[in-house]
Amino acid sequence: MSVSFQLSDEQAALRELAHDFAKSEIRPVAAHHDVTGEYPWEVLKKAHAQGLLNTHVPTEYGGLGLSALDGVVLAEELAWGCTGIGTAMEANGLAQQPVILGASDMLKRRYLAPMTEELQMCAYAVTEPGAGSDVQGMRTTAVKKGDKYVINGQKMWITNGGVCEWYFCVALTDPQKKAKGGMSAFIVPRSTPGITVGAKEQNMGQRASDTRAITFDEVEVPADHLVGREGDGWLLAMAAFDYTRASVAAAAVGLAKAAMDYAIQYSQERQAFGGPIANHQAISFLIAEMAMNIDAGRLLCWQAAQLKDAGLRNTMQSSMAKAFCADMAMKIATDAVQIYGGYGYSKEYPVEKLMRDAKIFQIYEGTSQIQRLIIARELMVRGR
Repeated sequence: MSVSFQLSDEQAALRELAHDFAKSEIRPVAAHHDVTGEYPWEVLKKAHAQGLLNTHVPTEYGGLGLSALDGVVLAEELAWGCTGIGTAMEANGLAQQPVILGASDMLKRRYLAPMTEELQMCAYAVTEPGAGSDVQGMRTTAVKKGDKYVINGQKMWITNGGVCEWYFCVALTDPQKKAKGGMSAFIVPRSTPGITVGAKEQNMGQRASDTRAITFDEVEVPADHLVGREGDGWLLAMAAFDYTRASVAAAAVGLAKAAMDYAIQYSQERQAFGGPIANHQAISFLIAEMAMNIDAGRLLCWQAAQLKDAGLRNTMQSSMAKAFCADMAMKIATDAVQIYGGYGYSKEYPVEKLMRDAKIFQIYEGTSQIQRLIIARELMVRGR
């Protein structure tokens, strides 16, 4: 058995491509999108042209078929540019993953393949107003009538909800069973009659991301749009997280790295008590802590991704990465604001935005508390 902390030449090239894109295309417009909340279509067009979108779509459907580790490397660099724009990009991967895992060849050719040919977005529609962390509280139903399913219910906090071509939607087909075989998954084209898209949510951070409520009112979906078998919805929705939580955690690492970079730069320029504040132990210790935690978080992400690429169970490790990196990013962003002092509290300086953007990492794709529940369950029930 061998362990390597080195990227391959191909992965190093991917990282450089993503970093250069983040530096030249994302960072220059990040503040504009934060202020306006405008969806970053122009950035996404350029990202699509450079092959930075839909990277996990298998090669037989026109994608690059990149590994989980490849995705983690890309996510960190893109998030270093702006996590709001990065989330808009990464949301495609979350909706696509359960389709990659469980959909028929027909559905993959119809809905995944076109996304590699032209810019299209999709959305993962699982969370509901009363069913966030407790997905078993889901109320949206899908009733089979002949060769169709009729979907009724409401989804909430759906990223890309107002800009997507289709939804990966989970609904109850057997309300008595709930997660134990009672939830099923569907691809639902956004153009289907009966879908109402709510207003864009005015969020604290990651304002470039499009987040909305989606209402399904007697929405008819062909039976062949069922992803996997009836009753597979819960398993497919959760299996996607084993891939995506490592990438979300890596995005938190990217944000933390950006905060540290800004903090280092500012601390070397800011003069106080006869010299740069970087020379003072109170500041240098904060920055040293940032560096240690960023490296620790990155390694957790790489471990979770490499386990998945090896075909091994990584549920606990992906939750460890998600919880650690989310909490770490929030602390580092807060400490960066502290190093800037009063300037850090001003919108004129970049760390204020990073602090607002960081908070959502402790909430979406499973809160930091839910990750701890998963870790404890894996340790106590299944064993390490």
